[in-house]
Amino acid sequence: MPRVQLPAVTPKRKAWNKGRIIGQKRPLLPKQVWAIRARLELASYLRDLALFNVAIDSKLRGCDLVKLTVTDLVKEDRVRERVSVIQSKTKKPVQFELTENTRASVLVWVKSPEMFACQFMFPSRFHDRPHISTRQYGRLVRDWVTSIGLEPSAYGTHSLRRTKAAEIYRKTGNLRAVQLLLGHTKVDSTVRYLGVELEDALSIAERIDI
Repeated sequence: MPRVQLPAVTPKRKAWNKGRIIGQKRPLLPKQVWAIRARLELASYLRDLALFNVAIDSKLRGCDLVKLTVTDLVKEDRVRERVSVIQSKTKKPVQFELTENTRASVLVWVKSPEMFACQFMFPSRFHDRPHISTRQYGRLVRDWVTSIGLEPSAYGTHSLRRTKAAEIYRKTGNLRAVQLLLGHTKVDSTVRYLGVELEDALSIAERIDI
């Protein structure tokens, strides 16, 4: 009697996104930025404060942020006002400004004993890694937003990338400027990234009273 080949049975795996909020992560509001900043300052978390401030100002993807070197930001004991780095994803340069508050926190951090002879701005505390990983950065962001009472599943590393860009668009409506600051090759990418069409529609709806 010929043997019947039964189909293989693959055990069902739990979907990775079951119970999670997916989609674009929310940008932080200015008051939320200041709340996190104040908590980090009070706790004297020098590295985290510098990382948070640079993340907001630079608008960099996490993979580029964690790889910043001291020489990228500091020259001759002075923190640069403007910085240019090559993006890992596009291989194209992007420029960003560092505000006075950010420059102050960076300078305090690079002069701390923990940064002695360090090449990277945000070195890892694990000896086998030269700098923090994007996963570790993500955990820090989760801790930061949780500390001020926000739902961590609604925020992520892209929240910090989007925060200043969203505020610039909200105040100026200049998509081209935001495109350049984010390093997007197409303005369509900026529109989708910021969700500006939805934001515009909601803003219009809020002004209509019937």
